[in-house]
Amino acid sequence: MATVEEVRAYWEQHIHDLEITTHPVGSRGFFEDLDQYHFEKLHHLLRLVDFNGYRGKAVLEVGCGAAVDLARFAKGGAVCTGVDLASSAIALAKANFEQQGLTGDLRVANGEQLPFPDNSFDYVFAHGVVQYTADPQALVNEVRRVLKPGGEALFQVYNRISWLNALSKLMKVGLEHDDAPVLLKYSIGEFKQLVSGFSQVRIVPERFPVKSRLHGGWKGAIYNGLFVGTFNLLPRAVVERFGWHLLAFCRK
Repeated sequence: MATVEEVRAYWEQHIHDLEITTHPVGSRGFFEDLDQYHFEKLHHLLRLVDFNGYRGKAVLEVGCGAAVDLARFAKGGAVCTGVDLASSAIALAKANFEQQGLTGDLRVANGEQLPFPDNSFDYVFAHGVVQYTADPQALVNEVRRVLKPGGEALFQVYNRISWLNALSKLMKVGLEHDDAPVLLKYSIGEFKQLVSGFSQVRIVPERFPVKSRLHGGWKGAIYNGLFVGTFNLLPRAVVERFGWHLLAFCRK
């Protein structure tokens, strides 16, 4: 298993979704492109997460990156804290907040050893971080520790038994960040076990095919022109379990 320092070194050099923007890194256009693309491919988040529902509440994002999601919570009136292992990510998060006139406590920290007292937060958002961390169970345990009694958390991981994992192998197209020191995939049962320390857990498979702006050539043409439309014609009850993302809605 990779060390925390190996994970940190990788993410210091990699910016999620950088390929979709032509604007200079850190510019307003850069952040606007990240936000547009993020919620274009993860449109289900706007339905499943009430970004405006935490006014006055303490919200923590673990693995905040450029704070695209956290900015939505801040605009909704939440008292926001964001942590990331990479200082380069926190520098971007601070620039993003500053440009939008938002306030938040944004700091470099390890999600496996959160620098906060027990029972500090009403809500913790940990989307897209568990699968890349050196000790996933430690991160989940830390999130539970810093949540207030009755507080809620959202975790997201990749589904090993999914359409995208299968398509990646079939088409011989690598997954995003497949060169990261840690890239874990879970079955629904394994994910339930990971978050079993919470009093209530609801697992929701999501992330079904949408047209990609990252892949070109004949493979991209087949994917965008044929596969996306065909897959989304299938009854959701049949394909639901094969969503690429697994989201766990947890209550302490």
